[in-house]
Amino acid sequence: MIPLILYDIPSKLEGNSGSPNTAKPRFVLGYKGLPFRFEWVEYPDIAPRMKEIGARKNKLADGREMYTLPVLSDPNTNALITDSWEIAEYLEKTYPEKPIFPNKSKGLILAFDTAVYDLGRAAVAFLLLRVSQILRERSAEYFITTREALLRKKISEFSPEGPERDEHWAIIKGAIDTLKQWYDKEEGKWLMGDVFSYADIIIASRLFWFKRVLHGDEWEKIASWHDGRCGKLLADVEKECNEV
Repeated sequence: MIPLILYDIPSKLEGNSGSPNTAKPRFVLGYKGLPFRFEWVEYPDIAPRMKEIGARKNKLADGREMYTLPVLSDPNTNALITDSWEIAEYLEKTYPEKPIFPNKSKGLILAFDTAVYDLGRAAVAFLLLRVSQILRERSAEYFITTREALLRKKISEFSPEGPERDEHWAIIKGAIDTLKQWYDKEEGKWLMGDVFSYADIIIASRLFWFKRVLHGDEWEKIASWHDGRCGKLLADVEKECNEV
């Protein structure tokens, strides 16, 4: 089997990747045991590189269309897929062993994906600030310029220390409390009890993002909540997906 190609965004961190969106297909590929390699693309190079390989634009929640990552290339089928959800659907259909949408759960997990996105959206400025600090220089400049335009404020105003940062932490804590409630509804370590699914990958990808972009003490704070539930869940998913 020819290795698949996952287009991802590099960073200054060891291991490069820090994006939650590109983490999702990486987890799926690892879980299904599919060989793949990375191609690293800096932020300002995403549009020209994706045009070059023939990838399509991604339609964002606000209606804008733009080139984004992840993109997955499968030389075994000549498929080229944009967007983490569509990549998951493609991998499930093309390589059905070890399903990630068990028991006809795809529709429910799609709704769950939206619910998870909405949970901490009000604190995203804090995460974007931290992302800007772990990117390489060219990507950081591009990221800051585009995100300042999106939020209509300077990067220094995204999450200043004080009441605004405290509010962001409260939102994150509330999101983690909600995740715990969801997982507590079933016995077993996964959201569906003893059955692993893409829902667990969605959560783990968000936790992976926190771990990678937040300062060490900030991630440790999150990982310690609820007797270390978040840290353990991320470790369990990484093990399940052959990341460790």
